Amino acid sequence: MPLLFSGETLQPLPCGALFWPARGTLLVADLHLEKASYFAARGWPLPPWDSDATLIRLQAALDRTGARTVIALGDSFHDSAGPARLPASAQLRLAQIARRADIQWITGNHDARRGDDLPGTMHNEIMLGPLVLRHEAEPGDARPELSGHFHPKLTVRMKGRAIRRRCFALGATKLVLPAYGSLAGGLDINSPAFAAAIPGPLVALVCEGERLLRFPVTACAA
Repeated sequence: MPLLFSGETLQPLPCGALFWPARGTLLVADLHLEKASYFAARGWPLPPWDSDATLIRLQAALDRTGARTVIALGDSFHDSAGPARLPASAQLRLAQIARRADIQWITGNHDARRGDDLPGTMHNEIMLGPLVLRHEAEPGDARPELSGHFHPKLTVRMKGRAIRRRCFALGATKLVLPAYGSLAGGLDINSPAFAAAIPGPLVALVCEGERLLRFPVTACAA
């Protein structure tokens, strides 16, 4: 189900991407490519295929939407040296994506620098139509905004079980995308960090098949 946000029709996808049909644009946040290799070098072995898995899902989202532009809202790599560690298979997938869509990278706190050989262009933030696109929400900016950084997740307790799902965090003028990376992890949407970043009422949006479920959030005080 589409979402009307600041007069724009947006489509949250189950994979965690956000499609903007009028702009032919697919937005993703916090890919954290090469997180596994970063931790492996520090003695914490993780499965080494996280970059490939993340880019495969991104290719599938492009297939589904036919988007002509991909905008990554920061922390696309887990660290600034990540592009140099990208395996050949993931480099090939990234090149395939670049052949079908213009890639726009927004810098994040993890990847303030990037390899110059990556396809696409780098920005601190982007103004696209009425929306500001940046990595981290700015509470003092009243303009409608799309961002990432916080990796929102929702926990729902039912019949003694805790079900955790990635979600979109929606405020009056701010929409925070979930982390797209296969190993990115998440922060509970009830965390005080969300109350600080998104003033006012907050709603968790969860994609369930073709449905978009809404859960009002009572965030902890910042």
